[in-house]
Amino acid sequence: MEYTNLKRVRNVLLIILVANVFVAVLKIFIGSLIKSASLSADGFHSLSDGSSNVVGLIGIWYAARPVDEDHPYGHRKFETLAGIFIGAMLTFVGINVLIGAFQRFFDPKILAITLESILALIVTLGVNIFVSIFEFKEGKRLNSTILVSDSLHTRSDIYVSLGVLITLLSIHFGLPSIIDPIASIVVALFIFNAAFEIFKENSEVLLDKAVVDAERIREIVLRFPQVKDIHEIRSRGRMDEVYIDLHIMVEPNNTIEESHSLMHNIENEMRKEICENTQVIMHIEPYYYLEKVD
Repeated sequence: MEYTNLKRVRNVLLIILVANVFVAVLKIFIGSLIKSASLSADGFHSLSDGSSNVVGLIGIWYAARPVDEDHPYGHRKFETLAGIFIGAMLTFVGINVLIGAFQRFFDPKILAITLESILALIVTLGVNIFVSIFEFKEGKRLNSTILVSDSLHTRSDIYVSLGVLITLLSIHFGLPSIIDPIASIVVALFIFNAAFEIFKENSEVLLDKAVVDAERIREIVLRFPQVKDIHEIRSRGRMDEVYIDLHIMVEPNNTIEESHSLMHNIENEMRKEICENTQVIMHIEPYYYLEKVD
């Protein structure tokens, strides 16, 4: 099942890659044609979307490798590392866009805005909206952090494109061309924000942030009457690959076979309630022992 999901994520990334390259090439071409810094900047932002898809494909390829002796937990964190790399790429693109915007303040260009350029931007905006919605839905369905992160990145591109469209229309109707480099700065800020969100989401996985609320785990485990109490609850991983460890207290006269069956039942319930790819490690303690200590 895990390999099948990764294969589906790869197919989604291939579809998104084709769409992003089309959008990027069209924006850069039109931006160069009409000498618009903001539209060209938006095009390079879209090109970074395509580059991030390539990085995502490489990450998925490594993440799909099976468990081996050196990697007993598998290779899924390659997907997380790919997300970190995408954030770094976005940061670099944002810096370049910011530099280009400030250069335009000292060397302004007269924009040759045409109806074709406006229509081209509207078309690319429509493609971006489709890409963002499709990728986000697939990311949620497949529990893929890289698809969700990339869709949020593309969503920021939608807002950026809207800003560029408003800028071009404003200049067309008489506003000064100084608004173009200002719009480029806004583009850069959106890029930096997208990079920050990607860094934040993926670094939480690398730092083993709790992925499931402890109270939710407690509620699931205490459904079993054999469990008298629970403590030392910890979780890590991602929502498509969850690792949980905890201590449960049971009656001291429970047999090994009964305790073994109980642990299997608890783990199966976790997989139903949280994620089918959930692994649980439980430490069993006799309940009377803690009562005597108290």
